[in-house]
Amino acid sequence: MTRKIVILISAIALLLPSFAKADEGMWLPMFIKRLNYADMQSKGLKLTPEEIYSVNSSSLKDAILGLGSPSRNFCTGEIVSKEGLFLTNHHCGYGTIQENSTLEHNYLKDGFWAMNRGEEIPAGFSVSILDHMEDVTAAVLAVVNDEMSEEERAKAIAPVMDSIRKANSDEATSMSAVVKSFFQGNEYYMFVYQVYSDVRLVGAPPSSVGKFGGDTDNWMWPRHTGDFTLFRIYADKDNKPAKYSSDNVAYKPKHHLPVNIKGTEEKDFAMIMGFPGSTERYLSSYGIEAKIDKEYPTRIAVRRKKLDMYEEGMNKDEAVRIKYASKHAQVSNYWKNFIGMSKSLRALDVAGKKRAEEAAFNEWAMADETRKAKYGEVLSMYETSYKQLELTQVKRDYIVEGIFGIELLTQAASFAALEKVLSQPDIDPLQKDAVMQQLKEGSKDFYKNYDMEIDQNVMAEVLAMYSKDVPMDQQPEFFKNLVKKNKGDFKKLAAAVFAKSNFTSEEKMNAFLQKASAKKLKADPAYAMFNNFYEDYLNNTAPLRKDAGINITKAERLFIDGIRKLNPNKAYYPDANSTLRLTYGSIGGYVPRDATTFKYYTTSDGIVEKYIPGDLEFDAPPKLIEMLKKKDFGRYGTNGELRVCFLSGNDITGGNSGSPVINAEGHLIGTAFDGNWEAMSGDVAFETELQRTISVDIRYTLFIIDKYAGATHLVDEMTIIE
Repeated sequence: MTRKIVILISAIALLLPSFAKADEGMWLPMFIKRLNYADMQSKGLKLTPEEIYSVNSSSLKDAILGLGSPSRNFCTGEIVSKEGLFLTNHHCGYGTIQENSTLEHNYLKDGFWAMNRGEEIPAGFSVSILDHMEDVTAAVLAVVNDEMSEEERAKAIAPVMDSIRKANSDEATSMSAVVKSFFQGNEYYMFVYQVYSDVRLVGAPPSSVGKFGGDTDNWMWPRHTGDFTLFRIYADKDNKPAKYSSDNVAYKPKHHLPVNIKGTEEKDFAMIMGFPGSTERYLSSYGIEAKIDKEYPTRIAVRRKKLDMYEEGMNKDEAVRIKYASKHAQVSNYWKNFIGMSKSLRALDVAGKKRAEEAAFNEWAMADETRKAKYGEVLSMYETSYKQLELTQVKRDYIVEGIFGIELLTQAASFAALEKVLSQPDIDPLQKDAVMQQLKEGSKDFYKNYDMEIDQNVMAEVLAMYSKDVPMDQQPEFFKNLVKKNKGDFKKLAAAVFAKSNFTSEEKMNAFLQKASAKKLKADPAYAMFNNFYEDYLNNTAPLRKDAGINITKAERLFIDGIRKLNPNKAYYPDANSTLRLTYGSIGGYVPRDATTFKYYTTSDGIVEKYIPGDLEFDAPPKLIEMLKKKDFGRYGTNGELRVCFLSGNDITGGNSGSPVINAEGHLIGTAFDGNWEAMSGDVAFETELQRTISVDIRYTLFIIDKYAGATHLVDEMTIIE
């Protein structure tokens, strides 16, 4: 090959896009130094392990928040100022925004910006900051042995975990300990959190910015969504957690993330810290096939029907649209997720890859008599158990998605505590009044966001689907009798339940409570319907699934134990379980299919191109469109370009929503909010060529706050790296 040709090829190579592979792994931060640090350094990291995770000194972990309960965070946030200001996704704050929206002050439509501390609104959820984590495996597993059944193991382990949790929790100081299982019961770790309950909404863009693209763009690339919201943590005068009070002051964090607006380039190092909810990376081929063939089709169908009923009602009335905005978003998100999961799992032949891994495991297990005795039945346990579950899977999914998705039934079911009180031979008036008051208070938010017409239509459609799809011999007799009584007319059936129930409105509920009796409560058609469905499931379906579930739990525990011994030099990470994790990789695009190449970032030009005035998904504020057309970007744009979203090869899942994307120096460069459609199998199998995280570029976030909303005082709070 001549020198000229070599030079020509080299020059062409420089012009071609290069795509870094995604980096698999949701790593526990306390093990970063031992398992990951050298690899992270090779990819560009400039921080020390102690600057990422430290118990005694300020570190990145002190700026990372779990939103919601410490045991089950629903999203992640990151502190971005010395005044407790934190950033998360718009869809994470959506419930708070919706709760405080009215026709007069429609924050969903118009956005919300507190121009001073007095205008900030209580958020209605708490946040947790990890103090430290600890390996408690030895203490927990000291009480079990290989001769125990899975039920015996669980019974022995539970009190030990509870004892550790109680010993490390302190309600007075709002310290909350959580003990969780890892690697399906092979290891156990404790996490101790400081919990702050006074959280307030500070700023949110209009939904036409925060949800730009709607369901059409959800999980898709290219993306142009400003998916962010701002909140603030408050504490008492000593900077300690405290209940909401006007006397509370802004929390002073141990660490906050500097905000870097220098920009990013392809192959730049990027890491994400957050609270991923759940993954099933060790799921068997049998489990994958069960999801594709049985579980997902039912859940997709029921969710689509509920969305149809929601949209029918929301399109009639703006007030109803506000009421059901958050509910619609919740149902819609995983409706599309299940569709993507099904397609991706099939297209990537994930079950086939798992079968190959299982064959290697089985060969290893059978090659030694000791291993054979311990692991030899793992695959047969999987096969037998999933066949058993398959018999009742459709019914189970109709209970979860359908029956529990009828709001009237779940509202009526919440009165079970009252039935218990009213059924006592000698009713304690004080106890009765306390339960009633609690139910009244708890029901206010329910009825504030409830539409009877929508819910009645949902009931009619769901029960019709249940009748058609659940095997006749598994349908409870009470339901068959109802269908027969109404001659198969499910609209008539639903109308009768709603006409006679005491729980269709707050007024009817309060009138019922004035003369409540156990007899009247049990006779309520909605209360009776829920109880009949639920008791039938507990008595006739759950027992058929119990043994299969126990055997799958045992098979998973043994499989993971065995596969780690088969590959002793490989670093394994545990499935996500709503505990703090770190994932690292680099910024870069990908090739989703033949003849298609995706660049790693989008710009504001795409917003203008997609903009459709008045459209439910692609509308945008006229002021914003005008600014974008004029390229009035301020310091957040470069060379006439404002970047909106970008891609990185990080490993995330639900719960990571709102997680910070952090560069090699520990600066915030974006906020993660989604994964990409081509790698929707990600919760089960990570695809290095395809897996990408979609994030809002921090420069677009600041542009909206500063230039569009005029809330410059919020940007002034932050430490900006220019």
